[in-house]
Amino acid sequence: SAVNTAFLRDGAFVQLSEGVETDRVIHLVFLATGDDYPVVSHPRTLVLAEPNSKLTLVESYVGLTEAAYFTNAVTEIVVEDGAQVEHYRYMREGQNAFHIGTTRVALGSDSIFDSVSFARGSDLARNDLGVLLNKAGSTCRLSGLYQTSGNQHIDNHIDIDHASPHSSSDQYFKGILDGHSRGVFTGRVLVRPDAQKTVARQADKNLLLSDGARIHTKPSLEIFADDVQCFHGATAGAVEDDVMFYMRSRGLDEETARSLIVYGFASEILDRVQLDP
Repeated sequence: SAVNTAFLRDGAFVQLSEGVETDRVIHLVFLATGDDYPVVSHPRTLVLAEPNSKLTLVESYVGLTEAAYFTNAVTEIVVEDGAQVEHYRYMREGQNAFHIGTTRVALGSDSIFDSVSFARGSDLARNDLGVLLNKAGSTCRLSGLYQTSGNQHIDNHIDIDHASPHSSSDQYFKGILDGHSRGVFTGRVLVRPDAQKTVARQADKNLLLSDGARIHTKPSLEIFADDVQCFHGATAGAVEDDVMFYMRSRGLDEETARSLIVYGFASEILDRVQLDP
């Protein structure tokens, strides 16, 4: 964030006035076209949803080059009292790219932040998302789907801070890993002493498609209040032989059967997308 601020040259500012609800989708596209030498860019986005407003926002980070480059993106989102933000983040950088995306969200009372992220491509990528539930009644729902192959590395670092009572959060991430790729999920839910009546859920599930793929997952809860409902868990595993046998016995070839299994695994996250196709 400090480097992004120091080298900031341009950015996007999205503001919704109080009480405004729009059905239009704001789509921010950050496109890397490459050069003859490695380059770095520092995209900056500031989103302000004023009280009782409603916004749908899409961030896309896309690379059209196989050259090496580094995207260091920072997004700040302020959701004021009673406002709702539906947020999507799509990362599909070039195969030799490096991407670090930092997102910070602050929620007002009775506000809602609903975010779905998709990540694939790039040599190394990190999705660093932090949400502060700063007032009573605030809600955030965070979903993510990440897919790796070859020697790629994708890291999801999620931090949820329940600083007020009667707030709720839901994290649900899934990874699909192939080749010798690596995935990381680090999720933390912090419940402060005054944040009574908090409800927090956290889950990370991963499908390993090869013997060389690895997932490092660490969901965690830090609870300093005594009247809460908090759950967390993580799973990782390969495609079960019995499932593959069942589908092959119905006449499907191996590639089709495997594709259907992967799609079925991913569909829980895909079905959370409310946008038109």
